[in-house]
Amino acid sequence: MGTEKPAEPSTHLKPNAHLPRNVWVLAWVAFFNDTSTEMSYWLLPQFLVTVLGAPPMAFGLIEGAAETVASFSRLLSGWLSDLTGRRKPLTAAGYTLANMVKPLLALTHSWHQVFWIRFGDRAAKGFRAAPRDALIADSVDPAHRGASFGLRQAMDTAGAIVGPLSAMIFLRMFAGRIRDVFWLAATPGVVCVLLVWFGVKEVRRAADASGALSHSGARTNPLSQRKLWLILAAVGIFSLGNSSDLFLVLRAQNLGMSAWTAPALGLLFNVVYASLSWPAGKLSDRVPRRWLVVAGYLIYSAVYAGFALLRAPQMVWLLFAIYGSYYALTEGVIKAWVADLAPADSRASVYGILNWVVGFAAFPASFMAGWIWQRYSPAAPFALSSILALAAGVLLLFA
Repeated sequence: MGTEKPAEPSTHLKPNAHLPRNVWVLAWVAFFNDTSTEMSYWLLPQFLVTVLGAPPMAFGLIEGAAETVASFSRLLSGWLSDLTGRRKPLTAAGYTLANMVKPLLALTHSWHQVFWIRFGDRAAKGFRAAPRDALIADSVDPAHRGASFGLRQAMDTAGAIVGPLSAMIFLRMFAGRIRDVFWLAATPGVVCVLLVWFGVKEVRRAADASGALSHSGARTNPLSQRKLWLILAAVGIFSLGNSSDLFLVLRAQNLGMSAWTAPALGLLFNVVYASLSWPAGKLSDRVPRRWLVVAGYLIYSAVYAGFALLRAPQMVWLLFAIYGSYYALTEGVIKAWVADLAPADSRASVYGILNWVVGFAAFPASFMAGWIWQRYSPAAPFALSSILALAAGVLLLFA
């Protein structure tokens, strides 16, 4: 697995050429991994509250701490990937660890145990993120970066459609026994691990205009571009208000929706997300990527303002659908934008820094959302998130 000859990146693709093998394999890896993850994720609110008796603030603690540790593992893996010049081993290790710990949810008897499982799962996710994104950027022609990241994001989200749908079906089959669904979610996780180890190939990176080594042979300063600092600042402001999506589920239930609708809401959200991700990525290869990211932040702001103002559950379905377009316009597009600006020999480090900013803000964002919910009202944290998203969009638009 570690001895195969590195593949050469395709540097002269025609406009309509097929995307490289690595991009497609990593897209399928994302599909099976997210199928496994989402079979469990959308059942966690019901499981924590009705089975384990966790308070609302536990959601903020679990998700915030999990994303914070993920941010540090992203920073570490990005640095290691650039230092060693290897992408695949770190990527594969992250997927493997995550799919080893997720089935343990079926054995938990307190929310504290769920805390440590989510901690390990998100740490593994963070560890694979930066080298995986750098591997995609290294594997594809710059003219097709948006399409490549969009494809991976679309397949990731397709798994997030199959996951909640499977959870709804199996929950009925197992008469509501959530632990049985957790066990079954391990199956696509095994497929994911096999694919990443045996289907992905290391890529020998070719220096491009933004990534040439200095005359001394030292690695290029990964944050030498002013635009990268601007992106990091905007993402940081946005992330301080970007609490866990589980709060949207809690808000829907707070407005009167039944617990069983949580996977259905996740399904609707991910159908929109998956449908628009690849087109958004392709569009970003033709128009300035900044425009799409700003549009995504403004949509997020409007959706969270809607959740703050709602007094009845009827509009929740529409808001969840619109929310999917925010993800489609930002997730893959930001990664392609960073690849455009980051030096080739430090690309994984830049992804690590970007993801560290997101994850570092995740703990205060989710913990604060839980505290504001309990201290003031269920609507208050959504209003704050809306304001911060608007500020981030304005920064990118006018700076």
